[in-house]
Amino acid sequence: MIRCKPTARYRALAAACALGASAGAAAQTLPALGADVAQTSVSGLSSGAFMATQFHVAYSATMVGAGVVAGGPFYCAGLFAPTPPATAAATQCMQPVGDTGPDGQAALDAARTFARDGRIDAVQNLARQRVYVFAGTQDKTVLPRVVAQVGRFYTLAGVPASHLQYVADVAAGHAFITSQAGDAACAVSASPYLNNCGLEQARQILQWIYGELKPAARPAGELMRFDQRAFDPGGKALLADSGYVYVPGQCGAGAADGGAGCRVHVAFHGCLQGAPAIGERFVRGAGYLESADANRIVVLFPQVGASRHNPLGCWDFWGYTSADPAQPDFFSRDAPQMAAVMRMVRQLGAARQ
Repeated sequence: MIRCKPTARYRALAAACALGASAGAAAQTLPALGADVAQTSVSGLSSGAFMATQFHVAYSATMVGAGVVAGGPFYCAGLFAPTPPATAAATQCMQPVGDTGPDGQAALDAARTFARDGRIDAVQNLARQRVYVFAGTQDKTVLPRVVAQVGRFYTLAGVPASHLQYVADVAAGHAFITSQAGDAACAVSASPYLNNCGLEQARQILQWIYGELKPAARPAGELMRFDQRAFDPGGKALLADSGYVYVPGQCGAGAADGGAGCRVHVAFHGCLQGAPAIGERFVRGAGYLESADANRIVVLFPQVGASRHNPLGCWDFWGYTSADPAQPDFFSRDAPQMAAVMRMVRQLGAARQ
């Protein structure tokens, strides 16, 4: 829980005071807002970036864009058979040696096979998407040449150059980027993985996907902690009990037009960056709320839990939630985490009662 101590120099704490600290309150029910689910987008850091890419590709018929920060291409961990996906995820998809590493063409070939088999949406949907990709030059956790294959994957899938923004000239470590004085120095790679590099990455992502945004504003909507268990009734997704959603006033219960036209953006935290590890620091401090508030964007922050299979609280991009480890399905629409998060998105798009 963040303690309120307002300061102009530290946006996360100021936002906590404006919104009210929610961590100690009972988790609520995720509301039905009537949001335009056909305008859904995703972003994420590290394991959250891998998750964002696979979620974006698997549900591309619904998506309009993605922001990938320090992550690899679709199905990365599955591209190195007979190497087990869990091993590939921690080696080839992060710090490949020599000329090895993921290949965007191989990732696209896999996506086409999965689409043909009905396990993900049609790959042709990707050509209309807007995609933001970021690789910090000082990132030694997920090497820039791994991230470069994300851009290659989307280019080969038909995303035009005018719809793909590839940022690879910032001396950033392994982190999500802000312009906040209270965050770590730009080149650092350490918890809570929020670095001050003098730019607002969350705003860059949202603006690249949705077009010109109104100026950022101090958040005045509602940040809710909601019960995620309803979206994973069998517990197979190994989510945390609670997730977060930010609802701008223009999208909430009191909206004059009922919130019509509000979009949904899903922000996936990285390893050791979820609420079980750092509380609400990522949710409140990454910069999404300020741009979402004035631009009718509902931001969903699903949370994954730590477990013996996943001690760092990473999103599943190698198969630890798969029923059959020998045949992992982490990339598919039916994978436990993928399906659970999509149920959350659809709940936000459900008609108001």
